[in-house]
Amino acid sequence: MLHRRTLLTTIGAATLVPAAPAILRAAETPGVTATEIRLGNTMPYSGPASAYGTIGKAIAARFKMANDEGSFAGRKINFISYDDGYSPPKTVEQTRRLIEEDGVAALFADLGTPTNSAINRYVNLKKVPHLFLATGADKWGDYKHFPWTIGWQPSYVTEAQVYAKYILKQKPDAKIGILFQNDDFGKDYLTGVRDVLKDKYEKQVKAVSYEVTDATIDSQLVSLQSAGIDVLMTIATPKFAAQAIRKVAQMNWKPMHVLTGVSVSVGAVMIPAGPQNGVGIISSAYLKDPTDPRWDNDAGMKQWRTFMAKYYPDGDVKDGGNVSGFALTHTMLHVLAQCGNDLSRQNMMKQATSLHDLENPVLLPGIKINTSPTNYHPVRQLQLMRWTGKTWDLFGDIIEGAST
Repeated sequence: MLHRRTLLTTIGAATLVPAAPAILRAAETPGVTATEIRLGNTMPYSGPASAYGTIGKAIAARFKMANDEGSFAGRKINFISYDDGYSPPKTVEQTRRLIEEDGVAALFADLGTPTNSAINRYVNLKKVPHLFLATGADKWGDYKHFPWTIGWQPSYVTEAQVYAKYILKQKPDAKIGILFQNDDFGKDYLTGVRDVLKDKYEKQVKAVSYEVTDATIDSQLVSLQSAGIDVLMTIATPKFAAQAIRKVAQMNWKPMHVLTGVSVSVGAVMIPAGPQNGVGIISSAYLKDPTDPRWDNDAGMKQWRTFMAKYYPDGDVKDGGNVSGFALTHTMLHVLAQCGNDLSRQNMMKQATSLHDLENPVLLPGIKINTSPTNYHPVRQLQLMRWTGKTWDLFGDIIEGAST
């Protein structure tokens, strides 16, 4: 587990920055010296969302790759990643440790909606960059109240709006059942569905929640089936998503099944659930799926596979979490490169909120990263897909949503 410090350097060969003159602003910024940049992170290496822990390991490996290829004006990245067990109180404890004891310059890719919610106000009061969170909660775009916190992936509200529009087109009078995690992650999807259904929401939707501490979600699914649900939306993290897919199959229940995009990993969800159990499930993507043969000769995915083979050989090449970690770090490295020799916290935020049509090797074709001082949702596009039993099959056009 990555609960100890790992000394890594940033920046690939293509963006190598020459050694900097002595006029550093490092002394003004905690976590930055003439030889080091400390970045902090919390990740669920244990607990109910431990399937996401591989993202942290992929991030560390990507920084190691950058270390071997060059350096950032002579500096190395000291990436400090602690296990928070997907427990908000533990996240608070570990984040205080990162900021007050380890003295990190910035936080990067902290995972989880409830966990980041627990530290958001504290981090902003401390004016520590809280960059590219590994969660799609819509509130990470609230630049007015939390100017030091920026998301990365598409908003859950936007994603839910897309699903609701698709459902209405396919089954306009359907009774929709939503199984959701009882926190801001799950509730964002309710908001998105309500945005589309408007006054029809109460009549068409039955929503049931689960807690991350629950052992199973069996009783919730039984209640939805009994209610005569035509369309099931499963808004759950990988452990519970796999449970839901298996349980629906065991019940011989065949609703149209829509699955949140954060739980579509073939290795972490679809295979454990039983690949045939999920045939026909609808979801969405913005990253390339490592199990999709259409990317076999794709330059970006070849780059990713080479990285995995050399720097994370123990990682599952069927797990989309490892693609996500690679993509996130690619964005962070670009921001550090754009900072030049000014690695102040203020400049890190300025560069993170000044990205224009940034390419990423593992994003779907046509999807680019854009930010501004009033746009804290870097990725705002996605594409629908359907599970075939072996892989996810993309269909339709790239959809761009406007977050609420």
